[in-house]
Amino acid sequence: MRWDGLRLDEVAAAAAAQDGGCAGQGDSRTPDAAARGPGSTAGRGPQPALFGRDAVARTFDTPGFRGMTFYEVYAKSIINKVPAASRMPFQFTINPYRGCGHACVYCFARNTHTYLDLDAGLDFNTKIVVKVNAAELARNELARPRWRGEHIAMGTNVDCYQRAEGRYRLMPGIIAALRDARNPFSILTKGTLLLRDLDLIEEAAEVTSVALNMSVGFADADLSALVEPGTPNPQRRLDACATITGRGLPCGILMGPVLPFLSDAPSQLAETVRQIAAAGAASVTPIVLHLRPGAREWFLAWLAEHHPDLVPRYRRLYGSGAYAPKDYQRRISACVAKLAARYGVGSTTPAAARKLRHLAPSAAPAAADDSPSDSQHGVQLSLL
Repeated sequence: MRWDGLRLDEVAAAAAAQDGGCAGQGDSRTPDAAARGPGSTAGRGPQPALFGRDAVARTFDTPGFRGMTFYEVYAKSIINKVPAASRMPFQFTINPYRGCGHACVYCFARNTHTYLDLDAGLDFNTKIVVKVNAAELARNELARPRWRGEHIAMGTNVDCYQRAEGRYRLMPGIIAALRDARNPFSILTKGTLLLRDLDLIEEAAEVTSVALNMSVGFADADLSALVEPGTPNPQRRLDACATITGRGLPCGILMGPVLPFLSDAPSQLAETVRQIAAAGAASVTPIVLHLRPGAREWFLAWLAEHHPDLVPRYRRLYGSGAYAPKDYQRRISACVAKLAARYGVGSTTPAAARKLRHLAPSAAPAAADDSPSDSQHGVQLSLL
């Protein structure tokens, strides 16, 4: 069972209990998933316990976290090997969290919550697994003799700079471990909290390859408040891009998702690209909405509530698949490329945008034969 790698062992559980127990009383066994909408695990019969008996469940009585439960677990490993059959253009990831308080209705990662016997809907938004030993594990695993310094992508499942990171502060330790190991990495995020760690990222960029991308699918703040209610608004994310580039670190923009019939009008695309250019983005990469299982049900339920007239159009456009037709995707990409040229921002394909940039090539470590290794040219996955 995939959850096994996140169970608390006896020693770690005892240590967690000694460190403070629960700030709010949470259930350390499988939460009831009944009647929570699309993606629910209700009806499966008895479910196994999700957490070790002494796992810590916390709630915080603050506006930003009200209604959320954080399951603090000691993971057995943190560097994840991407399955060979995956379409992902990289091999290794680090995900310090499971679930995401950004609550994006379109998030492709929703279905991964069902692997933990939680649902892909409300549970994904409000029941967040926190791997409290992520930084320690990263440092230990990067130091293993068999580790070959492969590129590590972050922000590939759920956002590593979601709101919970402001409290748990796992990323500084992870980035410091990557810096000290001179290990290439990339980050894709909607979280402006990344700015907190810019000093660390700059230090890492002096010794290895680092790529940074902010995700901004559209400039419409009202639409953003509806479909990605837990994220900083688009302007704040663009301001973060401007701050990053102002520090001399290239930052690209993943312009995704482009939402058919909601954010794909020529005037909407033009305004978004104009603002991306004004933020000094190194590149803009459009990604059309994916509707994979879990996300599909949750997004279409949201669409039926807010734009019922669009449901038939979405069903015609997507059919039973996860992707919009190729000709639609090509049209969006061509339009964004023209707009990028007009406004003076670099335009690229998703594959090219994922490539690591060597921010400080003179300081980057060489392989034993003094030639760059393949591992120094990793790639970054989109969140979508």
